[in-house]
Amino acid sequence: MFNTITIRLAQPQDAATIAYFSRKTFYESFAEQNSRRDMEKFLKLQFSVKSLMAEVGRKQNTILLAYRFHTLVGYALMRETKNPPEINPPVRTLELARLYVDKSFIGNGVGSALMKECITQARLKAKEALWLGVWHENHRAVEFYTKWGFQRCGSKIFILGDDPQIDWVMKKDLQF
Repeated sequence: MFNTITIRLAQPQDAATIAYFSRKTFYESFAEQNSRRDMEKFLKLQFSVKSLMAEVGRKQNTILLAYRFHTLVGYALMRETKNPPEINPPVRTLELARLYVDKSFIGNGVGSALMKECITQARLKAKEALWLGVWHENHRAVEFYTKWGFQRCGSKIFILGDDPQIDWVMKKDLQF
């Protein structure tokens, strides 16, 4: 089957598309395991269309869009942030804040294409590592990141609505 995935950097005019895609894929990924109330509160207060649109074009953010033909099927958001205390000793990093794939395209190479480009972009920026936070109950994502060489180095609390959840902090060293 012909399954070409193309990746490009997001542009400011992509902001609304990214915001709606973000909300859709987040909901698809986590609604079954969380209460409706917590999901609605999180989407309204912390994952609003307005706040997501504001991320596009920020100097510290790199957003990659994955397309299959002309259909957006995934995206990744990396950002320059202060390292969490779990990244010790401190190194030059990028946070992989999001890597989301449309539910109907999971398992079709979209996540791998995005991850490969995230690593390339991080290396172009002379970063020594990528790090991320992943919900410890998201076994598929943990397995995916582990396959790509990320190792657990700690944990932090992520608040979804009113529910404090445990995110594992994972780091991938980028060997040059």
